[in-house]
Amino acid sequence: PAVLRRFYGAVDWDGPPARRLPHGLRVRLDAAFSPGRIPTAARQIAGDGTTKLLLRLGDGRTVESVLMPDFRPDRAAGCLSSQVGCAMGCDFCATTKTGFERNLTAGEIVEQFLALRREAAAVGRRLQTIVFMGMGEPMLNLDAVLTAVRRIGDNALGALGWRQITVSTVGVVPGMDALTQSGLNAQLAVSLHAPDDATRARLLPVGKRFPIADILAAADRFQARQGRPVTIQYCLLAGVNDSLAQAGQLADLIGSRRMHINLLRYNPTGLSLRGVAYEPSSDGVSAAFADTLRARGLV
Repeated sequence: PAVLRRFYGAVDWDGPPARRLPHGLRVRLDAAFSPGRIPTAARQIAGDGTTKLLLRLGDGRTVESVLMPDFRPDRAAGCLSSQVGCAMGCDFCATTKTGFERNLTAGEIVEQFLALRREAAAVGRRLQTIVFMGMGEPMLNLDAVLTAVRRIGDNALGALGWRQITVSTVGVVPGMDALTQSGLNAQLAVSLHAPDDATRARLLPVGKRFPIADILAAADRFQARQGRPVTIQYCLLAGVNDSLAQAGQLADLIGSRRMHINLLRYNPTGLSLRGVAYEPSSDGVSAAFADTLRARGLV
């Protein structure tokens, strides 16, 4: 990008012949590079400053990216999508209702990062971290995701830093192993959402293919190579996965593993694909669930 900026800045497209691009090269550049930013089709800003962007891609499809304020007033976190729609069919997720449309290119993923970085700068914040936790399953578009991670994290390009990037998955074990073997120092998050295979398979169809034991074994392999904790994502759903017994099961699963558990509050999205109207756990139930985990020594 720096080379292109210098190149474009030194060239007068239609000026004197001495400063004009050769026609063939100009045609190739026009075909290879987007002439401008991906436009923003819609912007929503919540009361706490969280900003959701709907970006319109070159083929007319749209994808979501989110900027989230940090507790520090000068920082923000970003959430990127890896696909248009999603094929995973997680029953409580809004994205799955649209179905899968296509993978994003590495360039389209990087464009989201650039859009969020501009949004952060406009409100006096620095985009400090990003997570691949938006639309889509990153492990099913891993080549493009890893290429984007390299561009975003590398000091010569996006300069965000490898450890500031987290790739999240619903537990696609081959993708987790591929991330482990990639050599990139990105972080890993696993959306578990249930402490047993039966409950998990009802919520996440991928649970029928990859048992929890296999997912945690892949997470162990990642930690053994990278040397830092995996984050376990757990969205609390009232009467589904939020009992104290299930909290104990989750603690048994993690055991002595050096992992972090991120308890998430559910935002209702209406009837699910299976016709279920999920609700978030109450504050009291959520606090008791968290207290049970802490009592077992989990973070």
